[in-house]
Amino acid sequence: MRFASYVLGLVGSAYVVLGQSLPLHTSSRWILDANNARVKFRCVNWAGHLEANVPEGLNKQSIDYITTWIHQQGFNCVRLTYSIDHALSPNLLVSDSFTAAAAASNTSLASMTSAYSAAVQANPFLQNATTSDVFAAVVDSLWSKGIMTVLDNHVSKASWCCNLTDGNGWWDTASGYNSENSRYFVTADWLSGLQAMATWAKGHPGIVAMSLRNELRQYLLQDLNGGDDWYNYVTQAATLVHQTNPDLLVVVGGVSSATDLSTVRTRDLNTSAWTGKHVWEFHAYSFTLTFLSLLGSCNVTQGAYDTFDGFLMQQGQPFTGPLFLSEFGVGMTGGPNQGLSDQDNSYLTCLVSYMTNTDAEWSIWALQGSYYVREGIVDYDESWGMMSHDWSGWRNPAFPSMLGKMWNVTQSPSNTTSTSAASSSVATGSNSAASSSTSKSAAQRFDVNQGGWAVLALGWAVLALEAALGIMT
Repeated sequence: MRFASYVLGLVGSAYVVLGQSLPLHTSSRWILDANNARVKFRCVNWAGHLEANVPEGLNKQSIDYITTWIHQQGFNCVRLTYSIDHALSPNLLVSDSFTAAAAASNTSLASMTSAYSAAVQANPFLQNATTSDVFAAVVDSLWSKGIMTVLDNHVSKASWCCNLTDGNGWWDTASGYNSENSRYFVTADWLSGLQAMATWAKGHPGIVAMSLRNELRQYLLQDLNGGDDWYNYVTQAATLVHQTNPDLLVVVGGVSSATDLSTVRTRDLNTSAWTGKHVWEFHAYSFTLTFLSLLGSCNVTQGAYDTFDGFLMQQGQPFTGPLFLSEFGVGMTGGPNQGLSDQDNSYLTCLVSYMTNTDAEWSIWALQGSYYVREGIVDYDESWGMMSHDWSGWRNPAFPSMLGKMWNVTQSPSNTTSTSAASSSVATGSNSAASSSTSKSAAQRFDVNQGGWAVLALGWAVLALEAALGIMT
């Protein structure tokens, strides 16, 4: 049975939306369509930001095969990543892009030529296509199946992300310049690239949102001016994207690798220049130090989610907005828990519980079962990929059911059983990521109202340690 059937059974007919009435907009913590019906992002990440500068997997399957598979699993959107290199040079022939990728990744030309040839065999139009043509074909194929696209500027220099020495982490014109973290993040190019992609998106109605930058990450002497750089550059970029393409939602992430938006609790980000289009985003993994779990406590982890990001879903606040968990994921095989390691299983159980009760937007990392080239290795296997190495189907068929009721749409502007992380009751996970046990009341939650500031203080200490040791979240 196709997994889409499972998803539709979970969601229920009242909330099944196979195609949205566009454009989308936001109100309070909700994403709404043109008819003011709630739209909940249930997405998967598809990488297109590495050296080849086209979406991954086209050397394994046709675009239609991949987009059909995404549709069959019940996803309603794709977070599609790209580089500023691509945004500023969109008319590069795909053949030339693969040739350039060999030098950029320090791999053999023969190996990249072989990958290109396989891609042409599966997708013959690539022979005369530009990289922009490929992104267009992917986006349009997705939309033909009712699947929305969120464009994500993942990096400036096309490459794997992320660490504190890849040069893609923080604006080069911000205070405390550090070449290891900022040498490729040229602010002027970034703004030009965002404008170019927002303009390009006008011709592709399936593109409903743009994320300004993936995993902004400060290092050593950076971000020591009270957040002024973040407020400045995020405001510039969001305003520019909205002025260029007013139909798009504007997705904004915080610092420390998109884990920390706590500063807006006391210092508002003025979103008036893109009113009705603002979305917050954050990332959470089992290894994310910002959400450090003391003694394996899910309550503490969920309290950290609330304190750093989840509070943004509290309605009626200056900072209130939709919150998009735009990256989460696990290693798919090799562990004792239906393929998951003990650490990943515990993490996912806790996260699924949190996301089920908040009913927030989400996107899994990642779709791709392999990469043309990653970190100098051709045909790199993605052990965190949903798809198998040959992109033919699930790498771990047990995984989709582990997301449990995250697929459901249980809240809306007219049905606010639980409208924010800090006010909701949370069902703590059992031994299975697909299930949850008894609910805990707000009085029992270790959230911002019950000791969450202790988590915040701990988080600050953790982030200081990260900066000192060069550890990424």
